[in-house]
Amino acid sequence: MAGNEKRRLPPASEPGRLAASSNGAPEAEAAFLLQAGVSDMVRGALLKLLEARPEEPVEFLAGYFERLMQSGAEGRADGGDPPRPLHWRLDRALWYLRLAHHSHRTAFSNNVSMAYDSLSACGRRKKPGVNGKLYSELLKMLFRDRGAAEEIVAPLLQKITCRDHEAVPFDVFRYGVLTCLVLLEFLAKASALYEALDSGSGVADQRVCLAVLSTLEEVLRTSGVSSPIRYLEAGSKLGPDYLALAMDRALADRKPSVAMKKEEFLKKASAIFVAKVKPIG
Repeated sequence: MAGNEKRRLPPASEPGRLAASSNGAPEAEAAFLLQAGVSDMVRGALLKLLEARPEEPVEFLAGYFERLMQSGAEGRADGGDPPRPLHWRLDRALWYLRLAHHSHRTAFSNNVSMAYDSLSACGRRKKPGVNGKLYSELLKMLFRDRGAAEEIVAPLLQKITCRDHEAVPFDVFRYGVLTCLVLLEFLAKASALYEALDSGSGVADQRVCLAVLSTLEEVLRTSGVSSPIRYLEAGSKLGPDYLALAMDRALADRKPSVAMKKEEFLKKASAIFVAKVKPIG
């Protein structure tokens, strides 16, 4: 009877599950992952991913493991608990600030907190904290990373940076970072506006540019907002009809036409933004 029975195939293993075997391979493989610390490492990466909620999750994980390896190598080279090099701390903080847009409030707040902690990381002999020098350098790196011209952003930095030796509380740090990011977005919108005014020629009529800037300044002034993130919302109220009316008035002026370059337009737009920013201190 046993000879007539059909031999049954072993059940196929499910995708993503280790196949069972008589020699205890799954247990051995699980033990290897546990002993190597891989399980805890991957779990920690996933928790960081959920906490940061970056716009590019795969890029985040690649950067996370790369920085983890760099951190381990530096720790072994310097005896296990070295003070982080300045450039390493700044690069890591900047990396966190790139992860999520400021409109994603929870993720952005978490990332700013991690950036602050990265700058604050020191060796055992130094007290943790962020000083004005580190804070100011990070803001400059943030602008350089986005290609913003120094002469355009310098007036804002004068209002929101601290003295090199001053301790920078987290709320000041967050305010400064958010203000810089909002200015960058404000300048991007101003750049797109200029390109609409120059009609692809590369130069725009100064009368039209000044009329548009004046209208933008009026919208921000009458909005009464005090938070940097609200400046973008106020500027978005600058509808096509409102702009068209301002442009018609400018072109009705019989003064000779003079060109305004894009750099000058952005500098004036930035000045309108900076005038609304509350200084630190």
